[in-house]
Amino acid sequence: MCGIAGIVDLKAAREINRDALLRMTNALRHRGPDGEGFFFAPGVGLGHRRLAIIDREGGAQPFHTQSGNVLSFNGEIYNFHKLSRELSTSGITLKTRSDTEVLAEGWSKSGNEFVHALRGMFAFSFWDANTQRLTLARDRLGEKPLYYGETEDGFLLFASEATAILASGLISTELNPKAIADYFYYGYVPDPKSIYRDIKKLPPAHLLTAGPSKPLSLERYWRPVFATSNDLSFEDATEMMRIRLDEAVSVQMVSDAPLGAFLSGGVDSAGVVASMHEAWGKLTTCTIGFDEQSHDERDFARELAKKYGADHHEHVASLDALYLIDKVANAYDEPFADSSALPTFMVAKLARQHVTVALSGDGGDEIFAGYRRYPFFLAEEKMRRTAPLFLRQAVFGPAGAVYPKLDWAPRPLRFKTTLQALAKSRAEAYAAAAAINLPERARAIMHPDLCNELGGYRPQSIIADAVQDTYAHEPLFFAQHADLMTWLPGRMLTKVDRASMAHSLEVRPPLLDHKLVEWAATLPANFKLNKGEGKRVLKHALEPRLGNLFLNRPKQGFALPLKDWLRRIENNPLDRLETSSAWRESGAINEQTVANMMRAHRRGASDCAQELWSVIMFDAFLRKPAP
Repeated sequence: MCGIAGIVDLKAAREINRDALLRMTNALRHRGPDGEGFFFAPGVGLGHRRLAIIDREGGAQPFHTQSGNVLSFNGEIYNFHKLSRELSTSGITLKTRSDTEVLAEGWSKSGNEFVHALRGMFAFSFWDANTQRLTLARDRLGEKPLYYGETEDGFLLFASEATAILASGLISTELNPKAIADYFYYGYVPDPKSIYRDIKKLPPAHLLTAGPSKPLSLERYWRPVFATSNDLSFEDATEMMRIRLDEAVSVQMVSDAPLGAFLSGGVDSAGVVASMHEAWGKLTTCTIGFDEQSHDERDFARELAKKYGADHHEHVASLDALYLIDKVANAYDEPFADSSALPTFMVAKLARQHVTVALSGDGGDEIFAGYRRYPFFLAEEKMRRTAPLFLRQAVFGPAGAVYPKLDWAPRPLRFKTTLQALAKSRAEAYAAAAAINLPERARAIMHPDLCNELGGYRPQSIIADAVQDTYAHEPLFFAQHADLMTWLPGRMLTKVDRASMAHSLEVRPPLLDHKLVEWAATLPANFKLNKGEGKRVLKHALEPRLGNLFLNRPKQGFALPLKDWLRRIENNPLDRLETSSAWRESGAINEQTVANMMRAHRRGASDCAQELWSVIMFDAFLRKPAP
């Protein structure tokens, strides 16, 4: 796992600003503390910071191929042994044991088509010395980040983090108003935007090519396809689930550095640990708990670690961890309002004290339909099908506006958000389900001048753009596809990548192995979600290993108890918000709205915890030291 950076001339072959690239690479030191390297040629400069995992003596980067091409690579190619044998058969003699050389020589031989042979997580730059062309690539599901931007005088800058691009001093730090609106709605900035007007993210499963006098070219090389295309019985699917999970875990355990696992009390991480035990036996596990019993899963994690004889480590995330807000904000390129980023940051720090690589259970909720919002969305979708949109808008729109006065309504409709959802299209309803703030509250937080600058832009359009009008007869597939395109890379994987790399820890999520994802997408919807039971096939596959009692206990999640934290007398983040000038002077936030929310929340008149947390983390982002 590493950090990459580069500068390429899009006009000719001008000299590269070496000091700027050095600043960019230095800003990524935390991603690669084991070494650095540079490559310069007319019109191109590549930088690299290395965290040595495979072939720790070899594999230094930027890597030069035998034909003179150059690779700067962040990630892991899990099937590199197989690809190495294929390259050797074709007459290419490899000099190292590293996946870096396999990727570099394979790309030199096959070009962009080689991306389809890769099984892993990656973000890399490849410079073709013959064609003078740069290729940027990002893995299928967005596990590894890659940002890029163009300067006014025609240079392309790219890096693993936006902060590194800003460190160059060559790109504006001006914020993107639409990205701010996205943030206050979703709690993160979805791809391909970044919070900065002149910096973008390369979307997952995309290639970008660039060269002198050529426009930037974006190409999607993979997409998930949800469609029932096999006739497996549920019993056969359960057996196949175990086999495919074990295989995905096994291929991701390749490492020349100490390896362990994150272990919560949830099904996903427990299933990964159980598969690791099947493959290896010896385990190191790490767990974060809370001093609030309702949010603490340590007992379950401890019980499972004991079952498998793991070397188990725990840490308690106290609500007094106010100091973490700035540390977490500094680790993220952009404002990020998922409160579970704090415990994720803590568990990454704990794990790095014992291992260099950790497997996680990330992806299980998206791939096997584990989120609580899925059954609610499906129930709403059944109601939406009973009447056309114009009629639902006429009936449920006004009802949602005046709720909670409708005491006469049937119980299933005694929810403001449900009434509002029924008055929306499928895409807008799911956008609201995945948002952290209600649309009217998100807009109220923003300064009127910012709202005017947005014109007619609405963050809800992101879901419609990502999925379009697909899966008409299977709303669960629609929701899963939407999450894979937006929520997963933008929120869940961003959270883990930044928290882990801040501590130079590599995290691998076997449940996001693309072969496993592709297989799971072919399963019938009721194999994943049936009668309110999410992850049905995964749970049944794991029952012989984990036990029925463990699998069927209520889902707790990993978020902080924000509502109570923001009402404490001491160590309350709102105290700092009240005295901070950063958010007040940003021109992005309506000061009066936030002040009203703080008063209402403090006295218990209203729960504004999530809205206020989004302002707290935006303020912390603004207070970050300049790169």
